[in-house]
Amino acid sequence: MVVLPPPRRAPTLNWRLCGTGRRFGRAYSGCMARITGSWLSGPPADSGGPATSEFPGEHLGLPKTGAGSLAGMGRRIAALFVDWMIALGIAALIVRSGSASSLTLLVWFVIGVGAVTLFGFTPGQYFLRLRTVRIDAPVRVGFVRALARQVLLLFVVPALFTDADGRGMHDRATGTALVHSR
Repeated sequence: MVVLPPPRRAPTLNWRLCGTGRRFGRAYSGCMARITGSWLSGPPADSGGPATSEFPGEHLGLPKTGAGSLAGMGRRIAALFVDWMIALGIAALIVRSGSASSLTLLVWFVIGVGAVTLFGFTPGQYFLRLRTVRIDAPVRVGFVRALARQVLLLFVVPALFTDADGRGMHDRATGTALVHSR
């Protein structure tokens, strides 16, 4: 006759996510704070990275004020509003009666891509003395970048998330910036 040992009870474990992986056993105080502190508090003060910018656009090589300086959020929104009103007017002329919401979006999109490709600014940006420029080279924005920028602007959300310079995700993704022209 074979005698089997009695079944063992599974030990109760206290699972905690600490450090680089899961650990068993006793938890120690401050475990969660250490984890969240690693990504919520940002890089350490002595990270060796570049110092914080004195003004928006400094690390891009742009001036603090005047022509070529980064535009603020208020002027950007005002330029977008002017462009949308122009697109709404053109769509209303085309449709004459009924809803022109989809056509307004299409006209706004075409104006944005065409004007930035050809001139470097939309009509709204022109009226507010703004210009879309490439930050990596002193050349025109070009069709591909203007198209990608406008596609990202369709979703609105990328324009709301800005970096330390105030550039939206659509500008960062396309390597452009909206600056004062005069």
